[in-house]
Amino acid sequence: MSEANAIEAVDLRKSYGEDVVALDGLTFSVPAGTVFGLLGPNGAGKSTTVKILTTLAHPDGGSAKVAGFDILREPARVRESIGVVSQAGGLDREATGRENLRLQGQVFGMGGRELERRIDELLEQFRLADAGKRLVREYSGGMQRRLDVAQGLVHKPRVLFLDEPTTGLDPEVRAEMWDEIARLSGAGLTVLLTTHYLEEADQLAAQLAIVDKGRVVAEGSPDALKRELRGDAIHIELGTETAAEAAVREALARVDGLDEIIYDENRLLHARAEDGARTVPAVLAALDGADLEVAAVTVARPSLDDVYLRFAGRTFGEAESADGGRRTDDEKEATR
Repeated sequence: MSEANAIEAVDLRKSYGEDVVALDGLTFSVPAGTVFGLLGPNGAGKSTTVKILTTLAHPDGGSAKVAGFDILREPARVRESIGVVSQAGGLDREATGRENLRLQGQVFGMGGRELERRIDELLEQFRLADAGKRLVREYSGGMQRRLDVAQGLVHKPRVLFLDEPTTGLDPEVRAEMWDEIARLSGAGLTVLLTTHYLEEADQLAAQLAIVDKGRVVAEGSPDALKRELRGDAIHIELGTETAAEAAVREALARVDGLDEIIYDENRLLHARAEDGARTVPAVLAALDGADLEVAAVTVARPSLDDVYLRFAGRTFGEAESADGGRRTDDEKEATR
């Protein structure tokens, strides 16, 4: 393992029964001291990846190291080096915030004044100092999530896993959590963040891997991945009830400067053009000439959804709908 990488996963494979392939040769590396995003729709295999990297599940094939330790040969050393914040959280709602942090420290062999000082630091850092003696069941959802993250940091891990940390939070609380996660990156900590929120990955991750059907389909910084898509994204919703793909493609074949045309079953047309504003009139004329009605048109600069579309061949929303059924019972349980 390179000393520059805090996590290295190579060809990870995992199946549940004969029908569900959760990981299909997943490979990626996480530079030390960065926030790394594992971005993909529900059912892409993100939670399975976290369970394997945190030694809670065994892969069927492949290998991985976390903080320099092999997940299969040195699982105890891996667990000593990591903090984990699961989707479901791990708080005792009938204990106080301080008691939750104290118990977590004791699990890792901490105690005495050292532990109490660490608890004070974390309660202050996560703006929970005034609530430390209150029962967790009295906390708001945002406060509980901040305490979850603080709990994962009690023993000063080298790598922190945040598995869908903002799922279920309202937009305002989600923005507060983004601020907390951004602050962690300035402390030299390596953070692996799994998310199905495109904006979250775009804002927080210095590097990310986009996962589709258990494989990494693209990897790099959000800006670099978007720069690979030259020109503008054109998205068109057809109003024609029955528009055969062959008819759509035949109509657009006469439009110069149009690339990467994808037409899905929801009558949505996606394409790229060097100058979207100039190309759209020609696209509309071609579709009208083929008696294909247009309901809506948008032109935008490249986004992570466009990146996903290019490498996975479908939009992120389509993948969410299609792959939700791929989730294993294990992964469904993790989201409850």
